[in-house]
Amino acid sequence: MGKQDFINQLQAIGHNVEDLGGNRLAFTYVIPVGNKVNEEIKLGFEVADDFPINPPSGPHVYPRILPINTVGEPHPKGGVHESPNFGSDWEYWSRPFPNWSSTDRSVKTYMSFVRYLLETL
Repeated sequence: MGKQDFINQLQAIGHNVEDLGGNRLAFTYVIPVGNKVNEEIKLGFEVADDFPINPPSGPHVYPRILPINTVGEPHPKGGVHESPNFGSDWEYWSRPFPNWSSTDRSVKTYMSFVRYLLETL
């Protein structure tokens, strides 16, 4: 399953996915809510072979919309890192999905979490 299952589910909810090789993928996303509403960004994910047992660790975001801050502060300020696997213009948000095992473990559910992260910037 893994990455291809994640891609298939993203396509099923209307995203045009770019396979970046390895376990990486990206797609354009228009932020639907919050103070960045209607801004177009790219979201990237590293999807392990064990998806859907485990979700991706957190989104990679292009362009950078938060300052790099590796301190363990809560979202949105902390846990924002460089993203060398995606490129120097990307950032990685360390945002583990809470209680993944108690959900349906779908991409739709995961993307609801990402939407919440973007809404609460």
